[in-house]
Amino acid sequence: MTMPRSRLARRRAATPLGSALLGSPDDSPGIQRVRVQMLATILLLVTNAVGACIVAALVSVVIPGPNILATKFALVNFIVAPVYVATAFLVGGTWATKTAVRKLNWAIEDRQPTRAEQLDALLMPWRLTAIEALLWTVGAIVLTTAVGFVETRAIPKVAFTIAFAGAMVCAFSYILCEFAMRPIAAKALEHGEPPRTGVAGMTGRAVLAWILGTAVPVTGLMTIAIFSFLHYASPNQLAVSILAIGGLTIIFGFMLAMLGTRATVDPIRSVIHGMAKIERDEPESHVVVFDGTEVGELQMGFNRMLDGLEERERIRDLFGRHVGQDVAEAALRRNPGLGGAELTVAVFFIDIIGSTAIASSRPPQEVVTLLNQFFDIVVDEVDKHGGFINKFEGDGALAIFGAPAELSDPAGNALASARAIRRRLESEIDDCDAAVGVAYGTAVAGNIGARRRFEYTVIGDPVNEAARLCDLAKTDGSLALASYDAVSAAGPDEAKHWVVEDEVTLRGRSAPTRLARPKH
Repeated sequence: MTMPRSRLARRRAATPLGSALLGSPDDSPGIQRVRVQMLATILLLVTNAVGACIVAALVSVVIPGPNILATKFALVNFIVAPVYVATAFLVGGTWATKTAVRKLNWAIEDRQPTRAEQLDALLMPWRLTAIEALLWTVGAIVLTTAVGFVETRAIPKVAFTIAFAGAMVCAFSYILCEFAMRPIAAKALEHGEPPRTGVAGMTGRAVLAWILGTAVPVTGLMTIAIFSFLHYASPNQLAVSILAIGGLTIIFGFMLAMLGTRATVDPIRSVIHGMAKIERDEPESHVVVFDGTEVGELQMGFNRMLDGLEERERIRDLFGRHVGQDVAEAALRRNPGLGGAELTVAVFFIDIIGSTAIASSRPPQEVVTLLNQFFDIVVDEVDKHGGFINKFEGDGALAIFGAPAELSDPAGNALASARAIRRRLESEIDDCDAAVGVAYGTAVAGNIGARRRFEYTVIGDPVNEAARLCDLAKTDGSLALASYDAVSAAGPDEAKHWVVEDEVTLRGRSAPTRLARPKH
């Protein structure tokens, strides 16, 4: 039964270190230490045990030469070899554990590593592999010497077999140690990229794959050919040897290739999951950097890119809060310059009544809280009706409808917004009256100021008229006045909520303005 693709993707995404066996980077240092130590110990013991079995099989059955199972080799088979294998397991395990604890003490203490300690953490798989290589080399020397005392012709056979199995074991040990050490590598890489080692990396993995997949089996086959010249081997024996070496190469070469590919794909997959989370706009899209090779640099680069995107988004959001989202979007789409264009817009101006008395009779913090509640309502309703706040002026605000974003009914939107604000102020904020004036007409909208510092604004008669209407509305019972032009330009659904009445000549204007008030 195949697991659904989405479910499999979620499971992989839930393992930030690439495998559920490795837990999470958020685990406590104690839990991480136990997990890493147990995993590394089990993997290395199993790998070396398999290597020892391969040596026994190759020496006894596969490789041409003297019969190692003969009685004369009993001392080697039943005393020297078992004693050395047991000693190697004990010495290797103790040596590797002490080395890891000494070099990774910073992770146990849960403190920030130095640059040298970072490097030690990433080189730990190589150090553990070097310990194994040394023990296998010593084993080759001890066993070939022991065999040589019995029969010198068996020395090449034993030496080649141990070298062949040792190369496979060391290659697997490095890949598996690198896997088990991911939580430690992730902790080390949390504090920046360490200096390049010149040893670890994709090249090292490729060399290991070449050694096991090409160099060792080809050398093995060449060695068997040489044995056939030195010691007679029947065609059947040669066939068995070639098939055995080829079969081991295919099986273990495939396994090493899969492990090496997984080691490379896991960090790449984490970046892919991170990109998917960004597309879904999910928080915490950073990936855990656990690879010390060039692929780890890709993970770090992704996190740096994400930091830049988040910073840009914060600046963009802050920019939009200051100038309005529409103005911000327009500025980001093209390079803004000075100048403006004539547009037909609706404008409303709103101002708190008695703000001077409020400021003088209440504590400053209370006044600020009141203003914030007031502007929350104003901004919310302006946004809902497609306008944008062009200016906050102390206890008042100027809103524009129809610029910079076009609206099908700017006058209707402005009038509806004014009525909604008045309703909400009456029901949501006590002791806060505000007057609204709405005007409609042609104005110049654009960037006004100097080349190094300018702002988007609207200048023209509708702005002045809206401000005067707001002043007049403070003494009007409705607290909301609009010009006849605004009501006549509005759609019928909104115009029906307004009553057109008398004419007045507003301060600073020569032509009379016909007023409209909302129906109650």
